[in-house]
Amino acid sequence: MRKRYLFFDIDGTLLAGGYENSYIPQSTREAIRRLREAGHFLAIATGRSHAMAQETLQSLGFDNMVSDGGYGLTVGGKLLGIRPLDREKVVALVRECEEKGFAWALQTDDSDTRVAPDGRFAVESEDQYLKTRVVPGLRPETQEAVYKMYVACRAPQEQTLEALKALPWMRYFPGYLFIEPMDKAVGIRAMLDHFGADYADAVVFGDGENDLSMFTDVWTKVAMGNAHEALKAKADIITADVDKDGIYLACRSLGLI
Repeated sequence: MRKRYLFFDIDGTLLAGGYENSYIPQSTREAIRRLREAGHFLAIATGRSHAMAQETLQSLGFDNMVSDGGYGLTVGGKLLGIRPLDREKVVALVRECEEKGFAWALQTDDSDTRVAPDGRFAVESEDQYLKTRVVPGLRPETQEAVYKMYVACRAPQEQTLEALKALPWMRYFPGYLFIEPMDKAVGIRAMLDHFGADYADAVVFGDGENDLSMFTDVWTKVAMGNAHEALKAKADIITADVDKDGIYLACRSLGLI
């Protein structure tokens, strides 16, 4: 069988049940087992940070991952590096947030904890996804790197932030924005180049708006049944929902298992 290079988004693609009750469907585990036996290359492609994706990575027994929205690369279980956000653009957004009264926080390392200059962000965001540590006097200018930024606001307040237009962002929770890389195709190409693989041998699976960048015509694109409509419009195959054997059925349809 022709070896294929498969890249899976996590939330809504590998994981069903939503954020608080997430689980990997048994049919997905069976598909992964059979794909591995068939000799295919398996990797995660996620917007999550490397640290926040480790549980899923290990649960599935994967060694390879595109993380941090395409800016992080893990090969053979080893993190090769994470590219940070553009510092000047982050500084500009922080300054505008302070001028307009929006609380903010930064991700300055590969961990489950972000940092904020005071306690406002933790209170106003009402977030339970990440821990928040207060660092008085925190400034983005003095950080070695900023991998993600967070702004506490509710839709449509973000429309008042001009500096936000220069950065990629997404709203996953009502109380705040994620300013984070959203170009998974960059990381996928880097992974394929690392192994000397043909781009045409790649297959990507996704469901969300942050998967749009990896739905490019150079490889095969699979949208979950529960996917965003814009993603379905770019897909080669639309499979069933994540909790209705979507991964397994897509792999069968493609002749991979």
